[in-house]
Amino acid sequence: MSEQKSSIEMPTTYNPKDAEQKWYDYWLENKYFEAGKRKDAETYTIVIPPPNVTGMLHIGHALDFTLQDILIRMKRMQGYDTLWLPGADHAGIATQAKVEQKLREEGTSGHILGREKFIEKTWEWKEKYANKIRDQWSKMGLSLDYSKERFTLDEGLSKAVREVFVKLYEKGYIYRGKYIINWDPTAATALSDIEVEYKEVQGKLYHLQYPLADGSGTITVATTRPETMLGDTAVAVYPSDERYQDMIGKKIRLPIIGREIPVIADQYVEKEFGSGAVKITPAHDPNDFEIGQRHELPQVLVMDETGKMNENAGKYQGLDRFDCRKQIVKDLEEQGVLVHIEEHVHQVGHSERSGAVVEPYLSTQWFVKMEPLAEAAIKEQKSNQGVKFIPERFEKIYLGWIENVRDWCISRQLWWGHRIPAWYCEDCGEITVSGEEVLSCSKCASNNLKQDEDVLDTWFSSALWPFSTLGWPVESEDLKRYYPTDVLVTGYDIIYFWVARMIFSGLEFTDQNPFKDVLIHGLVRDSEGRKMSKSLGNGVDPLEIIEKYGADAMRFMISTGSTPGQDLRFHWEKVEQARNFANKIWNASRFALMNLEGFTYEDIDLTRDLDTADQWILHRLNETIQGVTRLMNSYDFGETGRLLYNFIWDDFCDWYVEIAKLNLYGEDEVAKKQTQSVLSYVLDQTMRLIHPFMPFISEEIWQHLPHQGESIVIAEWPQFDKARVIPESVEQMNLLMDIIRSVRNIRAEVNVPMSKEIELCIKPKDEQVLSILENNNTYISRFCNPSKLELNINLQTPEKAMSAVVTGAEIYLPLAGLINIEQEIKRLEKEIETLNKEVERVDKKLSNQGFIAKAPAKVIEEEKAKQVDYSEKRTKVLERIKGLQG
Repeated sequence: MSEQKSSIEMPTTYNPKDAEQKWYDYWLENKYFEAGKRKDAETYTIVIPPPNVTGMLHIGHALDFTLQDILIRMKRMQGYDTLWLPGADHAGIATQAKVEQKLREEGTSGHILGREKFIEKTWEWKEKYANKIRDQWSKMGLSLDYSKERFTLDEGLSKAVREVFVKLYEKGYIYRGKYIINWDPTAATALSDIEVEYKEVQGKLYHLQYPLADGSGTITVATTRPETMLGDTAVAVYPSDERYQDMIGKKIRLPIIGREIPVIADQYVEKEFGSGAVKITPAHDPNDFEIGQRHELPQVLVMDETGKMNENAGKYQGLDRFDCRKQIVKDLEEQGVLVHIEEHVHQVGHSERSGAVVEPYLSTQWFVKMEPLAEAAIKEQKSNQGVKFIPERFEKIYLGWIENVRDWCISRQLWWGHRIPAWYCEDCGEITVSGEEVLSCSKCASNNLKQDEDVLDTWFSSALWPFSTLGWPVESEDLKRYYPTDVLVTGYDIIYFWVARMIFSGLEFTDQNPFKDVLIHGLVRDSEGRKMSKSLGNGVDPLEIIEKYGADAMRFMISTGSTPGQDLRFHWEKVEQARNFANKIWNASRFALMNLEGFTYEDIDLTRDLDTADQWILHRLNETIQGVTRLMNSYDFGETGRLLYNFIWDDFCDWYVEIAKLNLYGEDEVAKKQTQSVLSYVLDQTMRLIHPFMPFISEEIWQHLPHQGESIVIAEWPQFDKARVIPESVEQMNLLMDIIRSVRNIRAEVNVPMSKEIELCIKPKDEQVLSILENNNTYISRFCNPSKLELNINLQTPEKAMSAVVTGAEIYLPLAGLINIEQEIKRLEKEIETLNKEVERVDKKLSNQGFIAKAPAKVIEEEKAKQVDYSEKRTKVLERIKGLQG
């Protein structure tokens, strides 16, 4: 549709449900979201942080995705060839746990089904929740290019994962070894360091007295995990510690087990801490593992993969690790080995996925050697080519982690995920790593091969997301055109998990940073600042918000409610305010459209002589366009929202729409056409500015306006126009608005309704101000409703008049005929009586020491605020009475 006449077939109230599905279907049908249509245009790319297929999206996703949609919609309107690529993550541990839970509810398990059947069930789960996620995306109004949707386990991404694994292995960056790793006994899988959450726990420190085998004495050690003593293979002291010089080299008889273990000297030990002697358990502590390597100590594993004690634990075999702790403490106490227990607060690692207490565990796993990858990323970041973090402070957090990163354990003991592309020859033990299935051993030609049972850490594939989704390792047209991407939008909680890994992966495999900017936002917390969680029951479902208030209200509230990097507190009242804002836009637009009937796009003419209000609103629109564009480009959505809100609510709705009625309802057809042109143009441009935040209502209104084009989605973004910079119009309108506000305030103060005419005298400070007021006296007459209006530089101050001073003029409202002075004094005297009682009551309350001692601080502060408020009101009323009495 090249030209559209205005239509006034708009309901009296805006119903989001009527608009949202209709316009989303229209946008999809016309493929407005699909990339590649503007072949010669500059590109702008965002890849969505893929949500996990574990369940429904939460309010944090809504924030993350809305910010991206705002950016992509603006850039699309600015003429870029935009690609916003959607997709989802298989989320290995989390999804497998969900499917296992569902199977238990059905009376079966993954173990019963076997690997192949279990994976089939998990794919069914994935399809179900991927569809639900797509439905939520549509409800939020996200302008995603669904034609390019990807999944971390689809064939293209799986090929990329295998390619990366093989290349890193061939470079010696991936290796297999036996090391202490973080073990989740509940999920029965390894974890990387950053999948461990450390929580402060009130525990105990157990002091144990180990006897020397020759009977010459004892040595005291302390531990928070006495059950691991069953795996002790040495006691270590500092080499120069005088207390233990004669013990180094001797043997200790390990209580309960009876195994003899050596006393060794190692510089790792802090001789000033505790007794200066530490028990060494190489299979259950990372530091002990390193000491064990240096001293060639045995590695005795005393637990199995589920956290139960194994055959090396002797009589405790089969006990859960925490039950074993209780029993072994009891036994050590009986034997006189446990000499002291003290309360001890310490940091304990918990699985980020299952919540289980993590066990340091000796295990054969696959690792990525991080040093060379980290070095390249650090060098790039410290050059002027590094990724730009917004806010900048998060760059230090990123560098702080990557500069101290340890090797990355990438193998997981799961079935759901990218299976490790390594095959073991059952005959000669050769390991073959390949991107394709291996059928025979490269060393002995045996066909007796078995693929590694483990899968890769979910973040291994997610780290490749910005380029694997665009076709890599194939040099596809999409990869050449849309990579590197422009901005990554994500929360500060996954800088280590994901952002860092994408950066070093992008540099290693594409020689480029995967994105130019990283916009870091905070978390959405509840109204009290608490993290949303199932246990607290304070979570908010985005669909519930949309059902109650509409998608636009949710989007505007959530996107403008905080500054970059800061957490956002969710308040239902703020959603209501955003809904009220949408209603305000609707009502003003409906009024405008009712007065644009028959008015076409071709009728818009802004070249005529415009009056003060027209010039002013065009100037303010121009300022808003400039400010919104600048703020959006710097990712300051909160300030953008404030700018739009103030312009639309205050300038356009409360002032211009009211002023427009003068010409729209008048007899002057030329003036009416002029106002219609300005009204139509400003409303059109305003809908374009608000569109990225509130896509549905802006499309609904825009389609009723006289316009050119098919959809606001692809309408041109408003441009700053120097010709519309008219500062004198602002100066004049500010004067007029100040006068109108002052008169209205005085009317309210003396309880005179707007319908009652009043005498109004204005004393301009000079001829210029007088000229402005004379040229615009229709505005003053319309909005102040004077029975008589006097504009006079030499005005004699009227007696007994209410007054106000504004920049450039003095305002007087003579009281004669305005109010009955005697009645007003009586009314005010009654008000004084009431205020006196309130002041007396609150004074009495605050002088009561019993109240002050017992009342909460918040209540006391509220009473003090009332005391100040009542006192100030009383003073003002007394001044008013004095003025009336002359």
